[in-house]
Amino acid sequence: MSRPRVFRALLPLLVAGPLAVACAAEPGNSATAVSSTASTGSSSSSGSSSSEETLLRLGEPRDLATGLQAPWSIALTDAGEILLSERDTARILQVLPDGGTRVVGTLDDVVARGEGGLLGLAVADGFLYSYATGPDGNRVTRHLLEDSPEGPVLGAEEEILAGIPSATTHNGGRLAFGPDGMLYISTGDSSEPALAQDPESLAGKILRVTPDGSVPEDNPFPGSPVYSLGHRNVQGLAWGADGTFYASEFGASTWDELNIITPGGNYGWPAAEGPGGGEGHIDPVAWWNTADASPSGIAVTGDTVMSANLRGNVLRAVDTNDPARQQQFFGGELGRLRDVAVSPEGDLLVLTNNTDGRGNPREGDDRLLVVPVS
Repeated sequence: MSRPRVFRALLPLLVAGPLAVACAAEPGNSATAVSSTASTGSSSSSGSSSSEETLLRLGEPRDLATGLQAPWSIALTDAGEILLSERDTARILQVLPDGGTRVVGTLDDVVARGEGGLLGLAVADGFLYSYATGPDGNRVTRHLLEDSPEGPVLGAEEEILAGIPSATTHNGGRLAFGPDGMLYISTGDSSEPALAQDPESLAGKILRVTPDGSVPEDNPFPGSPVYSLGHRNVQGLAWGADGTFYASEFGASTWDELNIITPGGNYGWPAAEGPGGGEGHIDPVAWWNTADASPSGIAVTGDTVMSANLRGNVLRAVDTNDPARQQQFFGGELGRLRDVAVSPEGDLLVLTNNTDGRGNPREGDDRLLVVPVS
């Protein structure tokens, strides 16, 4: 195992980043849509009630895997195999064509406590990257995906980034590779809001590193993996075809957010929640009452951002050209939704999250579903 990279006190003068951001939006639609209760707007607006729009037409969801235990993240291998993480068991599962699953591997030294445990996954160049809570905080590791007669298995572990603060809540945990080939990592404020603005902490940030964990030379703060700051608990990362970088974020008690992320941007937490952050803070492009949303994993299909909502129990679509145009799907039908991804065939993969201690499990929960997009 190589020595982990631990970044502490690396930001000399981390101050508010870019003050402006272009407005963008996300789309949505479904066979079983429910009316939207969202408020959306640009960084300069106070928001307005959005009406239900037909942005996409979705077919009936179909089970790909059932009986999952607190699943958290979907990742696709280079060969199109579907991998899932389970938060509390620390298992990485492969979804088989017959609907079963097999264990690809189980991570060591994972502390499943509250919202912590094995969280995000990402795959690039034959490596599986994972974000997990350990005894000394959150960390990012990678394993070579080795071939076996049964399917991929985990090779030796390499620690990519350590020293991310952890807590029973607000651990962040999403991993995603951007169009630039860099690894982006979302972190929570670990229930200490001031850390989101602290230049010496990796909490409450979006981080950007190379695939081996080095700091890219073009990061906004020299020598630091911090890409943006002022976040409470980012749960979703995705890019549009034009390279626009989106992130979903849990609010405290007022507004959940969809943000467009810019290098060095300051998104206001804990001074701001939702729009109206003031000078030096970037406002979200869409926001929702926390009782209606809790936006977790996101994915972009065409001109639409799809968001898996936990507390809202919906799959939400936002038009990237006009974020006020939105649609909700499967309201209450599937329960809590943790992650969404786009399959190689262009369908949506949707992961429920009813067995994590906060939901009401139904027969067969938790499950991975495929939803046709037309």
